[in-house]
Amino acid sequence: MDVTPLVPKDRQVIDSYSADGFRVSGILHRGAILVLPRATVAWPVAAMTEISLESLAPILGGELRVLLLGCGKRMLPVPPALRQALRERGIVIDPMDTGAACRTYNVLLAEDRRVAAALLPFA
Repeated sequence: MDVTPLVPKDRQVIDSYSADGFRVSGILHRGAILVLPRATVAWPVAAMTEISLESLAPILGGELRVLLLGCGKRMLPVPPALRQALRERGIVIDPMDTGAACRTYNVLLAEDRRVAAALLPFA
């Protein structure tokens, strides 16, 4: 019995992750990425200290409601000012280790939730 959720073919599913990057819908991406249901883009961020509202600008338009933040090997806190700025835009940010963020993104995507992932590779 196949228990894999059905995800429309035009959606960006995270296939795998490593210290170098990610495979999303069959395409290898090196380094940090931003993943939306219909697009994946390079994210010029190398560490948690570089994450800002400006660095997240490519994903802030539209109907995003949940932003999963893959922090690398372990979860790190989100700066309060960033959390508040996102909350004012109706977005909840949820930091976690990158593996958990990838898995959670796929589950929420399958549920057709308004989700995006900002992912730092394991470094």
